[in-house]
Amino acid sequence: MRFPSGLKALCAFLTGVLLPPAVSAQALYKCIDDEGRVSYVDSKNKGSLKNCKLLSQDLPVSTISPPRAPAKAPGDFPKVDRETQRSRDSERRRILEQELATEQENLEKAKKELAEQEAVRLGGERNYQKVLDRLQPYKDKVALHERNIEAIRKELANIR
Repeated sequence: MRFPSGLKALCAFLTGVLLPPAVSAQALYKCIDDEGRVSYVDSKNKGSLKNCKLLSQDLPVSTISPPRAPAKAPGDFPKVDRETQRSRDSERRRILEQELATEQENLEKAKKELAEQEAVRLGGERNYQKVLDRLQPYKDKVALHERNIEAIRKELANIR
C-alpha cells in the first residue's frame, strides 16, 4: 500500500514532535529517491538511501501543561465590612443614576435632532437613498444612547 508523500511528511513531522525527548533527539533526514518521492528517516534507518539531508539534530519537543486550578484567596484576604460595602454600593448607585439621567437627556436631544432632520428635504436629495444616508448618523446616535441606557439599567439591577 502506497501513501501520498504529503501524508508521509505529515506523519513523520507529527512523530518527531510528539515522541519523547530521548527518541526525538536522534538525527532526522529528509531523503528523495530517484522517482522524486520524499521520505523522512532517522539515522538508524537511513541505510543505503541516497540524496538525504540532515534536517535537525535537536527537534523541538512540545509539551502541554495541565490546566491550572483557579487561584483561591488566602484566609487572611482583606474583607470589607457590611457598612463599608453598603456605602460603596450606594455611591455606585448614585453615580449610575446620574449617568442614566444624562443618557436619557442625550437620547431626547438625539431624537429631537433626528425628527428635525427627517422633516427637512434638501434640493439635491431627489434620490431617497441620499436622504437615508444623511439620516443614518442621527439614527446611529439614537441607537447608541438607547444601548447605553439599557446597559446602565442592567448595572443598576445588579447592585444589591
